[in-house]
Amino acid sequence: MEYIEKNLGEIREKIDRAVSARGAAYETGAVRLLAVTKSVEPEKINFAIERGVDLIGENRAGELLEKYDRIKRDKVEIHFIGNLQTNKVKYIIDKVDLIQSVNSLRLAEEINKRAYLHGIKMGILAEINIGGEESKTGIPPGEAFEFVRSLKDFENLRVAGLMTIAPPPEKAEKTQILKLFEKMHEIFVDISSKKSDNIDMEILSMGMSEDFEEAISRGANVVRVGRAIFGEKFLI
Repeated sequence: MEYIEKNLGEIREKIDRAVSARGAAYETGAVRLLAVTKSVEPEKINFAIERGVDLIGENRAGELLEKYDRIKRDKVEIHFIGNLQTNKVKYIIDKVDLIQSVNSLRLAEEINKRAYLHGIKMGILAEINIGGEESKTGIPPGEAFEFVRSLKDFENLRVAGLMTIAPPPEKAEKTQILKLFEKMHEIFVDISSKKSDNIDMEILSMGMSEDFEEAISRGANVVRVGRAIFGEKFLI
């Protein structure tokens, strides 16, 4: 599994360079690496954790449950990053630290209900479909503020920020992706400027294996990387 350690080193160097290029906009260590662990065996996940990965993301509720007791959870924070069905919330609500992919009021209501039953306050990110792709879930950019504001009265939720997934390279040129990341950052800043209860815009999660450096250059402070860590056979 030494290739994982090598890949992590290279990714961290790229993150550091991207942060340095942003200059005063970032402090050292301000960008967190989230290792996407869908389809990755617990042994490889634990190896990555021992090599300093402190944040992982799972896409599927069933797979998370299968792995949960085999992951070194005392050393890592777990985010749910996939499309979450309302009937799966009850299974993962007490097993994750944050849910990154909240894309409907109905899902938010279910998370709030389940969090109340467990006596916790769950951090969430509002998922924005920044590219307007029909194949992706998420709130349209023009409705982002109203959606976030609609969540302020859910007492067992804390809106911790926004997330998005840009179109893949085969569907959009680099300049287009940069513009979408810029637009996402503008939305993030705009919502951040409008203070409200239960809304604390700390996280802008965008950028994956193929575009995380571009995302950092446009303001991301969490980047989700899977294939570039765990290998070409890893599928996001």
